[in-house]
Amino acid sequence: MYGLKPVPFKQTHCQCISIVDNMMRYLIAVLALAGVVVSGLALHVHYSTETQPCSINEHWDCGVVNHSPFAVIGPVPVAAIGIAGYLLLAALALLGWRFTLMVVAFGAFCFALRLTFIEEFDLGVWCLYCVISQGIIALITLLSVGWLGAEHVALKRAAKRLV
Repeated sequence: MYGLKPVPFKQTHCQCISIVDNMMRYLIAVLALAGVVVSGLALHVHYSTETQPCSINEHWDCGVVNHSPFAVIGPVPVAAIGIAGYLLLAALALLGWRFTLMVVAFGAFCFALRLTFIEEFDLGVWCLYCVISQGIIALITLLSVGWLGAEHVALKRAAKRLV
């Protein structure tokens, strides 16, 4: 009808899986690059002595957080670790290494959650960049779990069709 040929279900199903796979790959990579930008802004605050645009009030001040003793691990600023971590997550997503991505994302989420607890209970001050980064890593973690789960379900369905 109207020059359109019906496409077998199997072919369209595989194309949909491929489209979703590529979409997840690039979505996670873009989120990771957003994390690089946010971590870069936090790193700028770490090395800056100027008043920061995220210094809103006594409860929201990136300068206090990024100049605290908790902002470094040894000589390395936590924001630099964030940049490296987000670049690793982007690379893992683009390579399609789902399990490794999920494990690294979960570890990064736990690390960021620890930093969030430090902001709340030790410093009593929040960093806007840090909170945005926490949201980004939480989203990457959830998406990586979903992406791995989708692969597992697809493999189970494929195995059932072979039997």
